[in-house]
Amino acid sequence: MIVVVAEKPSVGRDIARVLQCRERGEGFLKGEKYLVTWAVGHLVTLCEPDEIDEKYKKWRMEDLPILPDSIPTKVIGKTKSQFSIVKKLMNDQATESLICATDAGREGELIFRLIYEQAKCKKPVQRLWISSMTDEAIKEGFATLKPASEYEGLYQSAQCRSQADWLVGMNASRAFTLRFDALLSIGRVQTPTLAILVKRWHEIADFKPEEYFTVTADFGDYTGQWFDETAEDEKKAARIQTREQADEIAKAVKGKAARVKSVAAEEKKELPPQLYDLTSLQREANRKLGFTADKTLKIAQDLYEKWKAITYPRTDSRYLPMDMIPRVKQTLQKLPGEYRPFAENIPCKEGGKLPISRRVFDNAKISDHHAIIPTPQTAPLDKLPPDDGKLFDMIARRLIAVFYPAHEYDAIKVVTACQGHAFKSTGRVVKANGWKDVYPAEEKEPDALPPLREGDGRTVGKATVKKESTKPPAPHTDASLLYAMENAGKELEDEKLREQMKGSGLGTPATRAAIIERLIQVGYAARKGKTIQATEKGVSLIAIAPEEIASPETTGKWELALDEIAKNQRDTQRFMQGIRNLTTFLISYARDTKTEASFPEEMRRGKAGAKRKTSAVKAVEGAQCPLCGKPLQENAKAFGCSAWREGCRFTLWKDGLRRGGGPALNEKLIRLLMDQKEVKGSTGVVALRDGQISFTPNGAETPSIVQPIIYQKK
Repeated sequence: MIVVVAEKPSVGRDIARVLQCRERGEGFLKGEKYLVTWAVGHLVTLCEPDEIDEKYKKWRMEDLPILPDSIPTKVIGKTKSQFSIVKKLMNDQATESLICATDAGREGELIFRLIYEQAKCKKPVQRLWISSMTDEAIKEGFATLKPASEYEGLYQSAQCRSQADWLVGMNASRAFTLRFDALLSIGRVQTPTLAILVKRWHEIADFKPEEYFTVTADFGDYTGQWFDETAEDEKKAARIQTREQADEIAKAVKGKAARVKSVAAEEKKELPPQLYDLTSLQREANRKLGFTADKTLKIAQDLYEKWKAITYPRTDSRYLPMDMIPRVKQTLQKLPGEYRPFAENIPCKEGGKLPISRRVFDNAKISDHHAIIPTPQTAPLDKLPPDDGKLFDMIARRLIAVFYPAHEYDAIKVVTACQGHAFKSTGRVVKANGWKDVYPAEEKEPDALPPLREGDGRTVGKATVKKESTKPPAPHTDASLLYAMENAGKELEDEKLREQMKGSGLGTPATRAAIIERLIQVGYAARKGKTIQATEKGVSLIAIAPEEIASPETTGKWELALDEIAKNQRDTQRFMQGIRNLTTFLISYARDTKTEASFPEEMRRGKAGAKRKTSAVKAVEGAQCPLCGKPLQENAKAFGCSAWREGCRFTLWKDGLRRGGGPALNEKLIRLLMDQKEVKGSTGVVALRDGQISFTPNGAETPSIVQPIIYQKK
C-alpha cells in the first residue's frame, strides 16, 4: 500500500477520487493501491520557550537570549487526533512507501516533513508536484513523481525560515516588551513592512501644502491650460504663484483672438499586460474590485481547490513554460461561453498557432510555479459566488489579452497662443484598440480634440481661474502596500542585495496578505475606508526599533540566503549562526537603548509597585482566567488576564476570528467560552481549547480560522 499525504481534507478527497480510493476510514480514503490521508494545515509546530525550559514561563530580561541548540517540535493539540491517524498509517507494516502531496511550495514541504519526522517514519517518500487540481493534472502528477530527496534544499530553506522567525520573534518580542512595558510583537518581515506604513505616516504628517493657481481658456470646441513654456519642470509649468498674476492672465485673454501655435502627434503603443502572479492579482483586485489582499488570496485558493478553475495561486512568476503552449491553446478553447468570442479573435499565425512572446512564455523566469491562468476545465460560472466570478473574470480575460496586439494611439499635444500667453491641450486618437477589445471600457479616455492644424484661429470665450494646492502622498491601500513590499530594497546600496530584493521583496506572495492582516490584528495598523494607516502604537514601535530589524536590508539578506539554501548553494549552519548573532544583537539593543516610548491603551507589564495606566482597561465580570483563575480584563483590542505582573499572559484578540468569517469577541461571548469552551451561533461554532481559539462555519468539516492564544501555562 502507498500512503498519500495531502495538506487539506478537500485536496485529499480530490486526489482520492482520481486514484479511485472509495473505501472510507477515519481520516483517510482507501483504494486497491493507494491510501489517501491528510493534514489540516500544520499538524506539528515548534515548541514554545516554556515547553523547552520551565524557567521561560516568566519573562525576564536576564534569561534572554533564548538560543537552544535545536528547537524541538510538538503535535498541535487541536488536531492531535488527525496526527495520530497519519502517524499510524505512515508506520503501518502494510505501508510500502509515501507520497508527499502537500501544497507544492516551501510551506507545504515543511508541513509534510515535520509530520514525517515527528512520526519517526523511515519509509521512502516521493513528491507530487502539481500546479492545478484538475483530474488531468493530478493524473499527470502521479505519472511524473520525483524522489523527495530532490526537494531537500526546499525543506532546509523552509526549516531555516521557520526557526529563524522563531528565534528573532520570540526573543525580540520578549526583550522589547520587557524594556518598554507593553506587549510588543517584533518580526523580520512584519517590522520592515510596518516601517513602510510609518514612513508614509510621517510624510503625510510633515507635509506642508503649497497654494497655487491655474488658468483654463475655453476656445469653444476645446479648452487649454496656461503654462510657462520656459519652465524646466513640466509638472510645475502650469502653476501660477499668486491670484493677482492669474487674474491678469485671465483678463488679458478673455474675448481675444487666439491661434494654434503647434500641433504634435506622438505615436504610442501599450503592450498587453502580463499574466498574473499572486501579488499582481491582489493589487489589481484591490484597485478594481476593492478586495483586500487577504480576501483575494482566499478566493483564489477556492477557485484553485474547490472549483478547479485556476492554476496554483501562490506563485511569484508571471510567465509560462514553453511546453505549456498546447495546454494553453486547449484552455482558451474551453473557456466559458462568454469569453470564447474574444479567444476566437486572437490573431493566430498560419496553422492556428498562437502568437508566442517571451513576455508570456519564458522557461528562464519560471520558479516553483508558473503564472496564474484558468485550467482546461470549463469553469462553472453559474455556480461561482459573485466575488469568485469577478476574480475568475480578471484571470480569464488576462489570459486572452496577452495574445492580442498592442493598443496603438497618437498622443496629441496642441499649443494655442493668445496675447503672448501659451495654453496646452492634450488628447489621443486611437488607431488600433488591440488588447483593450478584451475588456469593457474601464478608463475614461482623454477628451477628444477637434481636427486642428497650425495657424487655425479661435476666440477665447472665457478664462477660468482656479485655486489649487499641492497634495500630500496618499495613504497606502492594499495595492500600494503590496507594491511597496514587492519592491522593497530598491534603494539599497548593495547591488547584489538590491538585485535579490527585486525578486523577493518583503515576504513572499503567499505570506504578504497575512503580514498585512497581522499588523492590523496586533494594533500596529488600521484600515480606514480603503486605506491602511499606521497607528500610534505602530509609529512608536518603529521609533524604538533598530535599523537592523526595521530595514528591508535584513529581509533582503535573509531572502537571498534562503533562496540559496533552497538551491543547495549555502550552508544552513552558517545561515543559522547569522540569525543567532542578529538575535543576540537585538536583545542587547533592547536592554541598552536610551530611547523612550509610550504605548497607551495597552495591557501593560509594569514592575511591582510601579504606577500603571489602567484607564483603558476594565474587568470582565464573572470571567476568570482558565490558566491561573484570576479575573479577566478587557481593553480596546483584547481580553486578557489581570495577573500580568505574575507572568500570566492569557490573551484573546477581539478581531482574531474575523478573517475566517467568525464573530468579533465580546464580553458575553467570552463569559460563555470560559464556562463552556464551545459556543454555537447562527453562523458557526467558536471553540476554545488546547491553546487555540477557532471558528468553524456551519456545515464545514474543519475550522476556517485557528488562532493561537497568547499564554503561558502556570
